[in-house]
Amino acid sequence: MKITLEKIGKLLLAPLLNMLFASLRMELAMPEEGLPAARRGIIFAFWHGSMATGWLLVRRLFPDAAPAAVVSLSPDGQILSETLGRLGFRLIRGSSSRGRDAVRDGIAAELGSGGIVAVTPDGPRGPIRRFKYGTVRLASENRAPILFADIEHGKSRKLRSWDKFEIPMPFSRVKVSLHLIDVPPFTSEEELHEFANRLSERFAHA
Repeated sequence: MKITLEKIGKLLLAPLLNMLFASLRMELAMPEEGLPAARRGIIFAFWHGSMATGWLLVRRLFPDAAPAAVVSLSPDGQILSETLGRLGFRLIRGSSSRGRDAVRDGIAAELGSGGIVAVTPDGPRGPIRRFKYGTVRLASENRAPILFADIEHGKSRKLRSWDKFEIPMPFSRVKVSLHLIDVPPFTSEEELHEFANRLSERFAHA
């Protein structure tokens, strides 16, 4: 079997992320209400540019859960999905532009069974640090809270990408503030959009 550099990279990415995350000096600020019970059904959210820390943070906060991750159908999404699979995530493939129905149904099934679904609400293509309406709609329809992780890397390498992707430096300090957001039912699209826009403004700095 021919082994390519791409295959080697895919195999090494998961253990490298584990080692990097284990080296970080994490400062966690919990919600005043505390963490919701994992069996309740939770949407765990963090910005696309913070995913190097965000994905593994889910596993740390809920070590006994088997979270699901929403990953796009793009070639980059394929690499990410293989990595997350090795990290113990179940996968929901698709985005707002491709596979939207599969994503909606997959998230609803996970939340309905009390699962945890990790999402990047501004992914996979932005706009940066803006909650897409679909994430808020799914939370509302499934009566699931959003647990948003405001992640601040003390030292990181920032890439020149649309999401300003950050790779935290090993052994650096990372501040994480967790915010529990109860999403109400909406009587109109205008109400939903207004709520999502307020969330975006609240966490735009994150």
